[in-house]
Amino acid sequence: MQKNLDKPAANPISEDFQRERKLSFLEKLYIPEILKGMKYSFKQMFAPTFTMNYPEEKWDPPASFRGRPVLVEDNGKERCVACGLCARACPPLAISMQANEDSDDPKERYPNFFEINMLRCIYCGYCEEVCPEEAIVMSKDYDIVFESREDAIYDKERLLVAKEDLSDRLEFLREYKNRQFGQFWDFQEENNIHSVRDRDTDWNTGLSLVDMLEQQKKNDATEASKHWSV
Repeated sequence: MQKNLDKPAANPISEDFQRERKLSFLEKLYIPEILKGMKYSFKQMFAPTFTMNYPEEKWDPPASFRGRPVLVEDNGKERCVACGLCARACPPLAISMQANEDSDDPKERYPNFFEINMLRCIYCGYCEEVCPEEAIVMSKDYDIVFESREDAIYDKERLLVAKEDLSDRLEFLREYKNRQFGQFWDFQEENNIHSVRDRDTDWNTGLSLVDMLEQQKKNDATEASKHWSV
């Protein structure tokens, strides 16, 4: 038993592992191996280069790239309705907001302030995944520099980006989510501006339970305005 433990286990890097540590005469001279290395280096000198001269040349990421999270600005206003899902889903707790209401605003709710601590952000994209309004998305911005901790906290004004500048990402999200959920997702632009008042015009909080069930049956029997293609 002791002899088996003392015997080293073979860990060969080639089939001829019995002599893998035995060098030939030319290998002992090292000159041929040095010439092989110089030949490879000389060959690479004339190979095409793929290195960008940053910062003069900057990489243009694809639409699937998850860069700095931004807020989508639609017609001069944020799409955000301050539902708080992004802040709740954020693993490092980098997002904070405060909701406010405006009866004259079609959205009714909007963020009074919206901040993201970019020192905490891990670019996971969870905020983008849970947002029902496509109001927060991951941009192509990866070149971020801070001079202080306070400078790393982006407020709503610094986060807002026009939707025209985010068209590639928004189109990618529609295709990505449709592949996940099929045509049942079918995100519509009019969903970005909605109101709780317009969801059910027949809703009446004074109805009894029986009346509510009858109303629900009536709603279920109504033909859909749009037939989804599966």
